[in-house]
Amino acid sequence: MCRNITPLRGLEPAATDEEITAAALQFVRKVSGVATVTDSTRAAIEQAVAEISATTNRLLAELPPRKRPPTTVPPLRRPEVRARIAARAAKD
Repeated sequence: MCRNITPLRGLEPAATDEEITAAALQFVRKVSGVATVTDSTRAAIEQAVAEISATTNRLLAELPPRKRPPTTVPPLRRPEVRARIAARAAKD
Protein backbone atom coordinates (compact mmCIF):
# COMPACT_ATOMS: atom_id res chain seq x y z
CA MET A 1 0.00 0.00 0.00
CA CYS A 2 2.95 2.37 0.21
CA ARG A 3 3.37 2.57 -3.57
CA ASN A 4 2.93 6.04 -5.01
CA ILE A 5 0.20 6.81 -7.47
CA THR A 6 1.96 7.63 -10.73
CA PRO A 7 1.07 10.60 -12.93
CA LEU A 8 -1.43 9.73 -15.66
CA ARG A 9 -1.40 13.04 -17.51
CA GLY A 10 0.75 13.15 -20.62
CA LEU A 11 1.03 9.41 -21.21
CA GLU A 12 1.37 8.12 -24.77
CA PRO A 13 -0.97 6.50 -25.45
CA ALA A 14 -3.31 8.31 -23.08
CA ALA A 15 -4.23 6.76 -19.74
CA THR A 16 -6.81 4.02 -20.08
CA ASP A 17 -9.97 3.66 -18.02
CA GLU A 18 -8.35 0.63 -16.37
CA GLU A 19 -5.33 2.71 -15.30
CA ILE A 20 -7.52 5.53 -14.00
CA THR A 21 -9.71 3.09 -12.05
CA ALA A 22 -6.64 1.38 -10.58
CA ALA A 23 -5.27 4.74 -9.41
CA ALA A 24 -8.67 5.67 -7.95
CA LEU A 25 -8.88 2.35 -6.08
CA GLN A 26 -5.38 2.81 -4.69
CA PHE A 27 -6.28 6.33 -3.54
CA VAL A 28 -9.53 5.19 -1.91
CA ARG A 29 -7.81 2.32 -0.12
CA LYS A 30 -5.09 4.63 1.14
CA VAL A 31 -7.33 7.40 2.48
CA SER A 32 -9.92 5.00 3.92
CA GLY A 33 -7.43 2.63 5.50
CA VAL A 34 -9.26 -0.30 3.90
CA ALA A 35 -6.67 -2.68 2.48
CA THR A 36 -9.07 -5.44 1.45
CA VAL A 37 -12.54 -4.89 0.04
CA THR A 38 -15.10 -6.96 1.96
CA ASP A 39 -18.85 -7.35 1.60
CA SER A 40 -19.39 -4.69 4.26
CA THR A 41 -17.15 -2.13 2.52
CA ARG A 42 -17.73 -3.03 -1.14
CA ALA A 43 -20.58 -0.60 -1.93
CA ALA A 44 -18.86 2.42 -0.37
CA ILE A 45 -15.50 1.62 -1.98
CA GLU A 46 -17.01 1.02 -5.43
CA GLN A 47 -19.02 4.26 -5.26
CA ALA A 48 -15.95 6.27 -4.24
CA VAL A 49 -13.81 4.68 -6.97
CA ALA A 50 -16.47 5.43 -9.61
CA GLU A 51 -16.73 9.08 -8.54
CA ILE A 52 -12.96 9.59 -8.39
CA SER A 53 -12.48 7.85 -11.76
CA ALA A 54 -15.08 10.08 -13.41
CA THR A 55 -13.52 13.19 -11.89
CA THR A 56 -10.05 12.09 -12.97
CA ASN A 57 -11.25 11.47 -16.54
CA ARG A 58 -12.72 14.99 -16.68
CA LEU A 59 -9.58 16.50 -15.17
CA LEU A 60 -7.25 14.78 -17.64
CA ALA A 61 -9.48 15.82 -20.56
CA GLU A 62 -9.54 19.47 -19.49
CA LEU A 63 -5.86 19.98 -18.65
CA PRO A 64 -3.50 21.24 -21.35
CA PRO A 65 -0.95 18.77 -22.75
CA ARG A 66 2.26 18.27 -20.80
CA LYS A 67 5.49 19.57 -22.27
CA ARG A 68 7.28 16.35 -21.31
CA PRO A 69 5.89 12.89 -20.58
CA PRO A 70 5.89 11.65 -16.98
CA THR A 71 9.16 10.12 -15.80
CA THR A 72 7.49 7.12 -14.18
CA VAL A 73 5.62 4.34 -15.92
CA PRO A 74 2.19 3.51 -14.47
CA PRO A 75 2.07 0.05 -12.85
CA LEU A 76 -0.37 -1.41 -15.38
CA ARG A 77 2.15 -0.65 -18.16
CA ARG A 78 4.95 -2.54 -16.41
CA PRO A 79 5.48 -6.13 -17.64
CA GLU A 80 6.24 -7.48 -14.15
CA VAL A 81 2.98 -6.07 -12.77
CA ARG A 82 0.99 -7.47 -15.69
CA ALA A 83 2.60 -10.88 -15.07
CA ARG A 84 1.61 -10.78 -11.37
CA ILE A 85 -1.97 -9.83 -12.28
CA ALA A 86 -2.16 -12.65 -14.84
CA ALA A 87 -0.75 -15.18 -12.36
CA ARG A 88 -3.25 -14.09 -9.71
CA ALA A 89 -6.13 -14.34 -12.20
CA ALA A 90 -5.02 -17.83 -13.23
CA LYS A 91 -5.22 -18.97 -9.58
CA ASP A 92 -8.82 -17.76 -9.28
